[in-house]
Amino acid sequence: MMNFIKNFSKDEDGAVTVDWVVLTAAVVGLAVAAYGSIKDGAVELTSRTNAYMGSQNPGAIGD
Repeated sequence: MMNFIKNFSKDEDGAVTVDWVVLTAAVVGLAVAAYGSIKDGAVELTSRTNAYMGSQNPGAIGD
């Protein structure tokens, strides 16, 4: 049993997995934050484009 505890304390394989999990969580968090910023700007741009296109009269070009 003591050998198992000594070997378990020296084993570093799990530490790499923990590092990758933390790094992946950070990347996902940054992606969610960026999506929020991009979404707000895209909604505003779409709304302004819709208002502009709605105010145009394509039949008046050839008159």
